[in-house]
Amino acid sequence: SPTDRTTEIGQLIGSYLVKEKNLEDHTIHLLFSANRWEHVPTMKEKLHQGITVVVDRYAFSGVAFTSAKENFCLDWCKQPDVGLPKPDLILFLQLSPEEAAERGNFGHERYETSSFQEKVLQSFYCLMKDKTLNWKTVDASKSIEDLHREIKSIAEETMQEVQNKPLGELWK
Repeated sequence: SPTDRTTEIGQLIGSYLVKEKNLEDHTIHLLFSANRWEHVPTMKEKLHQGITVVVDRYAFSGVAFTSAKENFCLDWCKQPDVGLPKPDLILFLQLSPEEAAERGNFGHERYETSSFQEKVLQSFYCLMKDKTLNWKTVDASKSIEDLHREIKSIAEETMQEVQNKPLGELWK
């Protein structure tokens, strides 16, 4: 799950995503960001211990989704996440909206409509232009085994490269 739904903020987000609760668009964006900030102390602690942290979605996902809505610009959407721990690697699992829609459970949570997903994809492409970040695109239409192999190899290679690198801050 992209959010930790165990915290109070996470529970609020969870009920919004399953459409039990309506929240104003700026509010939900800031709550997603707050949910990420809640985890910063734990993330930093683990990183300092030499533990590799893998996050399912992160600030980029939040920015891409909100900026795909009417009247939101990428810059405003990025601001609440400025200063979060900067990832050494961002894996973008690319799947066409058609293929995504064919997968199970599509359409049950908010935002799962093909036209909206297309806008989200465009936002991701804008975010990927940032050369200060290490984006790697992976073809997610492969078999799970092949996908696993490729991700594992990219991750291991990155872990070797960044071994003694200090922790950076996102968008700073």
